[in-house]
Amino acid sequence: KETYNDKGVIKICVLEVSSMSIKRKQYFTRLFLRIIIFLMCLLMSFKPHFYDILEGMNFFNRFHILHILWLIWIFDMVLQIIPIKNKLALGSQKLFANRFKPISKKINYKALKNYVKKTTESAYKVFIIWTLLIAIIGILYYFNIINKTWLFMISVFFYVCDLICVLIWCPFRLIMKNKCCTTCRIFNWDHLMMFSPLIFCGGFFSISLVVMALLAWLVWELCILIYPERFSEMTNVALRCSKCTDKLCTQYCKKLR
Repeated sequence: KETYNDKGVIKICVLEVSSMSIKRKQYFTRLFLRIIIFLMCLLMSFKPHFYDILEGMNFFNRFHILHILWLIWIFDMVLQIIPIKNKLALGSQKLFANRFKPISKKINYKALKNYVKKTTESAYKVFIIWTLLIAIIGILYYFNIINKTWLFMISVFFYVCDLICVLIWCPFRLIMKNKCCTTCRIFNWDHLMMFSPLIFCGGFFSISLVVMALLAWLVWELCILIYPERFSEMTNVALRCSKCTDKLCTQYCKKLR
């Protein structure tokens, strides 16, 4: 904007800033805590035998601090397969009926089918890329370049990156072409992607996390097949920018204007 005084023109830049949403603040807090967890796990990686819990059935031998982290992860995945009102981001819970707000007019199922097909094709491009990445990690493990401790550390690193993708920048948007996490086709793929390096670890600790992550992924994928109308803003009004309550997206202010 420009203002004038007796000495000429003074140019003033005005920046419109909307207050950060409660949900976004919560997610930044979670990101901070995940970074702390990563640093603590990294520090413990230099302690002999700290990660013996990853071996076989050592999970049941005695209490270990990683039992707490295991419970947190399991709890997070349970929340992805049961409907939780207003506790989790809409992007994660849009598969459930209580988050579905249908459009007032008749649904165009042909357009919806094309949308689902297009987004699914993009999703499985991500799946292939991620599978190749995990295959490389597996090769490094089987050639003894990294060990089970570092497989675990990679998973914890992905745990941090998960929220970086939500709050700061997501490389998968380059493939998915989605405008934000709320509309993201692969939002609940996070735990499966996060724990996939643990496939090579074996042992109850790792396999239980992988199995639970696979269950959360299957529930998500089945719901897309059965209830595709819940996953598109063409048919679910709750996913539209104008109805957004989470405001996790860094660009939401611009979209709403």
